[in-house]
Amino acid sequence: MGLGLRGGRAYDEAGMVFGYPSEVEVDVTISDEKLILIEVLSHVRASDVLQFRRKAELYEKKTGRSPDRLIIVTPYIDEKALEAAKQLGVEAYTKV
Repeated sequence: MGLGLRGGRAYDEAGMVFGYPSEVEVDVTISDEKLILIEVLSHVRASDVLQFRRKAELYEKKTGRSPDRLIIVTPYIDEKALEAAKQLGVEAYTKV
């Protein structure tokens, strides 16, 4: 499930996520009726956190449903990215 369209993909005609029209992919899971968006990256910078937050906003715009949780899973995250995650309501899991 994802973006309410083709297998976790949606076309972002307004360029919300990348700044230009493009196809966007996001991983979605539902657990105990809670909608969770997940991003798995090898290294996370602050810009990655912001981009993930924009993906969540696109998801909500396309589906009408706001995610209950936003989760980034990574073995390495910059300090600025950790701060951005706290500010933007994104959970970061680094003990992987």
